[in-house]
Amino acid sequence: MAQYVNINHLKFLLREVHGMEEVLSLERYQDYDLDSVDMLLDSVKQFSDQELYPYFVEMDRVGAKYENGTITAHPQIRQVLQKAGANGYICAHFDYADGGSQMPHMASIAANYISSAANNSAIGYIGLTAGAAGLIKAYGTRELFDTYVPKMMSGDWGGTMALTEPQAGSSLSDIVSSASLNDDGSYNIKGQKIFISAGDHQCADNIIHLVLARVDGAPSGTKGISLFVVPKKRITDEGLEANDVQTAGEFEKMGQRGYVTTHLVFGENNDCKGWLVGQENKGLKYMFRMMNGARLEVGLTGSSIASAAYYASLQYAKERPQGRRLDGSGGKNVDSPQTLIINHPDVRRMLMLQKAVVEGSSSLLLLCAKYLDLSHYSDNEEDRNKYNLLLELLTPIAKTYPSEMGQTSISNGMQVLGGAGFTTDFPLEQYYRDNRITAIYEGTTGIQSLDLLGRKMTLGNGAALKLLIEELKTTINSANTYDDLKPYASKFAALISDTEKVLTHLMSFAMQGKFERFLADASIFMEFFSTIVIAWQWLQMATAAKQALVTGQTIRAREFYEAQIHTLKFYFKYEVPKTKGHIETLLDSEVLTIVEEGKEIAAFA
Repeated sequence: MAQYVNINHLKFLLREVHGMEEVLSLERYQDYDLDSVDMLLDSVKQFSDQELYPYFVEMDRVGAKYENGTITAHPQIRQVLQKAGANGYICAHFDYADGGSQMPHMASIAANYISSAANNSAIGYIGLTAGAAGLIKAYGTRELFDTYVPKMMSGDWGGTMALTEPQAGSSLSDIVSSASLNDDGSYNIKGQKIFISAGDHQCADNIIHLVLARVDGAPSGTKGISLFVVPKKRITDEGLEANDVQTAGEFEKMGQRGYVTTHLVFGENNDCKGWLVGQENKGLKYMFRMMNGARLEVGLTGSSIASAAYYASLQYAKERPQGRRLDGSGGKNVDSPQTLIINHPDVRRMLMLQKAVVEGSSSLLLLCAKYLDLSHYSDNEEDRNKYNLLLELLTPIAKTYPSEMGQTSISNGMQVLGGAGFTTDFPLEQYYRDNRITAIYEGTTGIQSLDLLGRKMTLGNGAALKLLIEELKTTINSANTYDDLKPYASKFAALISDTEKVLTHLMSFAMQGKFERFLADASIFMEFFSTIVIAWQWLQMATAAKQALVTGQTIRAREFYEAQIHTLKFYFKYEVPKTKGHIETLLDSEVLTIVEEGKEIAAFA
């Protein structure tokens, strides 16, 4: 079986870098220990080897088919949903009382990472079902929970979130889907939703849509949006019957072709029933709970696809002989045997970039999972608030960096394979296509960047940023314990100063009310600050590796720890210097992208 993920590195992150013991010490997780988490990851890898990875290419080649108002997905999806339900995998983080396993988010994120690396199309059906069920659990009545969630947890029914409309896109304040109250407490739902992942397929007996719509007379804008459970089939005394949810089409995509994406029409015949979740006009607040979780899942998808691409590239580089190494005179001995391409410096550079992106982003995702656990279940309210602020600040980065740099990473992998990378004989071209959507899912890179600079940097009057800087300085102090890491700790400290300088400059525009100017280069700021956050991850990983080597407490091969330190050095040589260019752009006084009155298209004449 081909390698697509490094479980050893995931276990290193959980045990030695991010201190999962702190999470497992919480009362909620008293039934878990590090060994049981290791066993979980091993079992998920076995499941992925058997049920996910063997169908990865086939799902892409066959794709999803739309015909006569219905969509047919690859039949293996039903097997995946059923077996994931039987294993308690879909809603493992639910309370014991609700049929869950109270699994730590750190463990579930690591498990999902493995499955997504094996088959990123198939795992999406599970993730959306879990997210929709979680939203009903969090805000719905017990009746709603009992009616829908058990069947979703078992894998018999699927779930979605239905936000986007043809005329609104990411501008949710402009949605027009309507909801009219009926005498029995249900609502008549009418409207259209597009780009609905897993919105229709034959692999579940019913699909439960979480739909945003406006109740009659609701305020305009986001303040008038409510959330509804709208099943594809509603429950009657005789069983299931159609609920006037029509599938208008399947979007043909460049990647993730095994993951259906639908255009849904609700209430075409004025017979679509929905049930309110929580209170009227609170729907967007509720949906953001699912969306924030989904953003971490999208970042996970980007990183895990990049992981699979990295190991495919690495395998090829270890097997492909081409060219000869230069001798001392700068020439080649044509009579000597060809060398493997992994011995060429430029190929090694591309592979090292892949490794740096994959392992750096997976570290950030598991750190966010730790913050998620602590923000929900810490016994100390101050700690819960602290970790919630840190999670809020890091979420747009955890979604964006793996998506954008994951694409760069996979592109380097294609380059490693040369012409072969551009063919369907090897999986790199599919990974490249599959990953491209991650920078668009759940809010584009531009939207995440606006969120980071415009909201999260100022969150709590800067409290979130102050907390993060404290965490960064803790890592610097730990790295300074070791002489050969001190130069990198010093460089990282300078990055903190650079961040403060850039923010002082940009915030001055916000204070003047020049908000377009403040946010005009938000995406550049995202690149800048993401690079710093991943540098932090590498400093943490290298420090943990160095500690293991110095103390002799090595539970992995010595070469593994040495590779962590080597990759830190690579990242600081090749990636960190790019922040200097970002700084120059962010501090430049020239304004080139803000529209002047009357000159809307002049720049493109």
